[in-house]
Amino acid sequence: MGKWGKRIGYGIGDLGCNLVFSTMASYLMVFYTDVFGIAAAAAGTMMLVTKFIDAITDTGMGLIVDRTHTKWGQGRPYFLFGAVPFAVFTFLTFYIPDFGSTGKLVWAYVTYCLLCTAYTVVNIPLNTIVPRLTSDIHERDILVSTRMVCAMAGTAVVMSITAPLVSFFGKGSEAKGYLITMTVYGIAAMCIFFVTFASTEEVVPPTVNQKHSSLKEDFKGLTGQAWILFLLNLFYFSLYVVRSTTVIYYFKYNLGRTDWLSLVRVLGILSGLPMLLLLPSLEKKFSKRNLMFSSVILYVAGDLLIYIGRDSAVCLLAGLVITGLGIYGIFGITFAMQPDVIDYSEYKKNASVAGLIAAFQGFFVKGGMGLTSFIIGAFLKNGGYVANAVQTDKALSYIEICFIWIPIVLCILIAGLTYFYKLDGLRGEMTRELENRRCQMSDEV
Repeated sequence: MGKWGKRIGYGIGDLGCNLVFSTMASYLMVFYTDVFGIAAAAAGTMMLVTKFIDAITDTGMGLIVDRTHTKWGQGRPYFLFGAVPFAVFTFLTFYIPDFGSTGKLVWAYVTYCLLCTAYTVVNIPLNTIVPRLTSDIHERDILVSTRMVCAMAGTAVVMSITAPLVSFFGKGSEAKGYLITMTVYGIAAMCIFFVTFASTEEVVPPTVNQKHSSLKEDFKGLTGQAWILFLLNLFYFSLYVVRSTTVIYYFKYNLGRTDWLSLVRVLGILSGLPMLLLLPSLEKKFSKRNLMFSSVILYVAGDLLIYIGRDSAVCLLAGLVITGLGIYGIFGITFAMQPDVIDYSEYKKNASVAGLIAAFQGFFVKGGMGLTSFIIGAFLKNGGYVANAVQTDKALSYIEICFIWIPIVLCILIAGLTYFYKLDGLRGEMTRELENRRCQMSDEV
């Protein structure tokens, strides 16, 4: 298989993940409050609790991956074995049982946890295998960018056709529409994971064998740069959830532009495509650190333009484009940092802990998403939000805080963390040292 076959085969794995992940981030809160019938505060609490449970399973999955040694590699087998459960639990999460309010809440807790666990089984390996697919730094950047483009494509599909599909399949019943739509997404994702398994091959071995290491030794393999990466993931995905979730409320209630919702979502996503396509070239000329600062500035500028020009269609659309460039710049650079952080643990600590690093990324991602969903639910409750009703001035102001001002705070936190990222200057030295170690291991064998 040629280079692009491998790149696309790897990248579309995140397309499959995002068919469901993006729906959860963008529609699940609205589904639970307006269709399933759970109060906003209860839904927010549930998503917080289940995310922290899910974060624990992420850690376990990372440890399992680090100790997996098969003829298919460390991560690849899980694309195969996790595909079917992922489809099944997607269906169950959007199935509304004929239970009482307590029974439905328990059902929501259990099925959402199971879906998040199935997502973990396929997504943790997707995060770990880039350093095992190639040792060429530029090729890694291309793989990461291809993955980001495919992730964006999955998100674009969700944003552009989910609402029409729900309407088409439901024929007046949102519950039926969501169930059929998500079943289609789950089956499509399952097939995509099979393709990812068939298209990838782990050819770069780690420089150390982590098979018999203890959990304590694994934790010692984490560096300060890894913790910066974890926190960047927490704040980025908090930003992503805030933007994706509250854009519905902001445009529906604050701006009264319900007819714009599909356009707003698609434009906000596709506007990031040029950034993702340019990132591999930009990363050859500029440091990841400086590119992250630039992306943060873009997002904040676009956010403020939306706020200042909220009465102007041109300003709103331009602001969405600019924030799209910014948020996908942050997205792509965060994931491009991960292979460097994995290599740094091998270089600095002589520890192969790719799975643990991916697990902690997942832990902070899920924790951040859960906490953010909880905060959104609490804000909506305290602001007096009532689903599908005319909102009070207080409720509208709380929605504005969620959509405009919380993202700006998160961007400031991302920029502050990035200031302490130092692997750009060490990249060449790390590559040479790790290649020397692999050559020595090969000679000893």
